[in-house]
Amino acid sequence: MGLRALDRDVRSLLERRIKALAQSQAHSFGLHADVAWRSGYAVLVNDPAQTALAREVVLALVGADKVTLQGPPLTGSDDFAFMLERVPGSYVLIGNGDAKDQRLGGGGCMVHHPGYDFNDDNIAVGSAFWVSLVRRFLSA
Repeated sequence: MGLRALDRDVRSLLERRIKALAQSQAHSFGLHADVAWRSGYAVLVNDPAQTALAREVVLALVGADKVTLQGPPLTGSDDFAFMLERVPGSYVLIGNGDAKDQRLGGGGCMVHHPGYDFNDDNIAVGSAFWVSLVRRFLSA
């Protein structure tokens, strides 16, 4: 079974409750349940200050009309979550420049989907964002 949560405490609670439920159900049949749990990827939690910095940079770069400041929560699995456990940062999505499906950042498919079609016209704005972010961060 795969389990993802948006909060570390909720994830811990779910783990405890699933184990207890399995053991309780087994006990009701006179059995014993051993639940092996592998945590897998960490919960990805953005640092508020670093997120605010990224927000300021992107708004100055492209304007509010081209930015979705708060998309829906995502429960994807990404190595970046482990980095954020050690160093404050912010996981941001750079849209594909096509407003077909704003929930997915535009373009219809997320980046790891086999149908994803990268918009080459977005290279300049994506590069400008990262350069601006680094300059702003280093000047602080």
